[in-house]
Amino acid sequence: MRVADTVPEFADAFEFEEFNRMQREALPAVLESDDNVVAAAPTASGKTALAELAICRTLQRGGTALFLAPLRALTTEKESEWERFESLGYSVYVVTGERDLDPRRAERADILVMTPEKADSATRKHESARYSFVTDVDCVVIDEVHLLDSEKRGSVLEVTVSRLRRLCDPRVIALSATMKNVEDVADWLDAPPSATFQFGDDYRPVELETGVKTYTHGENSFADKYRRLYRALDLAEPHVREDGQALVFVASRQDAVMAAKKARDELAERDVPMGARGDYDLHTDAQELDNDTLRQSIPDGVAFHHAGLSTHDRNAVEEWFREGTVGVLFSTSTLAWGVNLPARCVVIRDTKYHDPLEGDVDVSPLDVLQMLGRAGRPGYDDVGYGWVVCDRSEADKYRSLLREGKEIESRLAGQPGAAAGGPNGDRGGDDPSGAGGRATGDLEAHLNAEIALGTVGGLEDVMDWLETTFYYVRARSRPEAYGFSDLRERVRGTVDSLVGRGFVETDANLGLEPTALGRLASDYYLRLDTAERFRRLAERDRIDEAAVLRAVATATEFDSVSARSSERDAVDTVLSGGAAPVSDVDGAGSASASATDELDDGERKVLAILRASVADAVPSDLRSDAWVIRQNATRLLSALREFCEEFAGPRAANLVRRVTARVEHGVPADAVGLTAVEGIGSGRADTLAAAGVETPGDVVDAGVSTLTGAGLTAGVAERVLDQAGDCPRASVAWGSFPETVGAGENELCEVTVRNRGGAARAGVRVTANGVEMHAKTLYLDGETTVPVAVFGSPETEEVTYTVEVVYPERPLLPQCDSRTVSVE
Repeated sequence: MRVADTVPEFADAFEFEEFNRMQREALPAVLESDDNVVAAAPTASGKTALAELAICRTLQRGGTALFLAPLRALTTEKESEWERFESLGYSVYVVTGERDLDPRRAERADILVMTPEKADSATRKHESARYSFVTDVDCVVIDEVHLLDSEKRGSVLEVTVSRLRRLCDPRVIALSATMKNVEDVADWLDAPPSATFQFGDDYRPVELETGVKTYTHGENSFADKYRRLYRALDLAEPHVREDGQALVFVASRQDAVMAAKKARDELAERDVPMGARGDYDLHTDAQELDNDTLRQSIPDGVAFHHAGLSTHDRNAVEEWFREGTVGVLFSTSTLAWGVNLPARCVVIRDTKYHDPLEGDVDVSPLDVLQMLGRAGRPGYDDVGYGWVVCDRSEADKYRSLLREGKEIESRLAGQPGAAAGGPNGDRGGDDPSGAGGRATGDLEAHLNAEIALGTVGGLEDVMDWLETTFYYVRARSRPEAYGFSDLRERVRGTVDSLVGRGFVETDANLGLEPTALGRLASDYYLRLDTAERFRRLAERDRIDEAAVLRAVATATEFDSVSARSSERDAVDTVLSGGAAPVSDVDGAGSASASATDELDDGERKVLAILRASVADAVPSDLRSDAWVIRQNATRLLSALREFCEEFAGPRAANLVRRVTARVEHGVPADAVGLTAVEGIGSGRADTLAAAGVETPGDVVDAGVSTLTGAGLTAGVAERVLDQAGDCPRASVAWGSFPETVGAGENELCEVTVRNRGGAARAGVRVTANGVEMHAKTLYLDGETTVPVAVFGSPETEEVTYTVEVVYPERPLLPQCDSRTVSVE
């Protein structure tokens, strides 16, 4: 069956001319019907073509397709691959972060590409103009649907697909290389038997042999890595000597680099014939690589691959591996989900990895199967070989996995079959929007999101919603493990918990409405425990920087962070004040080390990284996890700012916004306002602050000559000056404000607040001797007036009146002006 005969107008979008056996069998269901389709097929059997055929059918009808990729790194990869569709006149748009979103491009796109997390966020905001495009999707393709079984991310995929089906009822195409219980997924997605496919190993282009090899675990984890590496090389060597290739999966980017370095030396010592040192063209091409270590290892036939490499380097490594120039390739698990790079031999050296937010984590069973599925090169090998290297104590577990496979479970309510009540047991899911550690962790958080969205408006709606989930399907399939018999009661208990905790309100008619707390928790993807903690902080009488950092460090999102023994000295140094003093809202020192004694090691580590980031002085021992922790902390700080504006007001929101800028840029408290100017980061802020320029207003007053004198080029100085002029800059006109007032007398005055810069939301507050008299929040564009009641209190000789202007959405210091009135 030729591609040109089947989809002639899309023939150029495919990289082959004829469909294979698997594709031919599934093609009628994908291309000739509107049914939802579920297909499980071995790695390298051509599943991607089914996704592309479904997209072609959608485009033929003038519709929009959404491709859900399991990893963010793969979304950009698809954008590059599908330039083939672009060449046919169709637009492909990858939706990534909030800041980078172009709503007009997204709305006009024919093919959208997202991760499940981004699609979850977008569907939660579908009523906003920025994200309304997500309700116009006609077909959803789920790549690697077995992600449903991921403890960290499975519940996100599950509720997102269920939500999309309620919002716009798209056709769904679900694909996987590892799906034992395909019928359950088909039941969930309403795919009929004629559109449900379980292609077995006989559809693999190359036979696969798998096994488990053990090593003896020692006391030193670093030495254990080398024990596993030598074991992996023992398994790979015979195949490499026979002109085969080996793909070795390791835990991290750093591990990939270090393993490649060591393997170069070890394989040379073993005199394994590989590499092409004498190949002048290869040597020349290798010199064009961006990564120095990679540049040196390529001529020896050893390479590494991870998402941190430049696109140029990744593409080059992939091409050299396909050509056979690279004989041994070390990679993170990203490659298992992405590019089709089969090898005769696949070895999983590391069955655990360190997650900055979760600590030491097992590679999921389905990821293990996915990796091993890469073994065997079609057209080159008759057999592919896959090996798991693990400690002896875990050998039986992996042998059982390879022998029996694994069914996909729902993670919506934690671990199915867990102790203490099946999926409602102690072990909750780890998804970012869950409530970690609670019995109904993700279920409670996701139900809160549905109520906040308005898709669940009453108790009966709750069960209707639940019946749209994969959780409900699996509960029917495994009633004892999931506690199906009392499911309705447990769901009612979940609703009662949300009401009791203040996330949801109910009425006499059993209607459900989100509270401000519930709405914010949903909007910002927070675990519910964290939302409660943020509300408590916002409701305090006084909030300072130390309290803000502590609230974030103790957020449930970080509850699995662990501190390695090598990091503890650095953590102690920072928290004792030796590296990063923390200041409160007025710049005074606060938060002694003793205040952190009751925190656990993980919380202390997060707090130390945040404090050190504020001072731009992260110790080298903490840098490996600092970026990830800082990224997550920034998201939490954005949420906390909103909580403070809702429950405390603009002053607290402005403080949190300034703390966020300091964590991001590492600037002093008195210069943080400079980060509000586009084009000024930590380096330029430090330079300007050293020259006495500490606020956007100072920048405007300084002019180009002073800025160039401070080290900026003329062009940069002009751009910075223009941007600084767009920042709000308030001043107070007191008018005929009295200097004295008689004891017992009162006078109502009117004071004008003028904004000489760009318009912005502002909070204006009037105090008398520190006591608030008047406050309002407005969009300050031009000027506004505020009443000031001057009173002659017989109990004091003078009263100081202060007008303060703060900007809740900008990292600008409060702008204040005062007048003192004598009481006579």
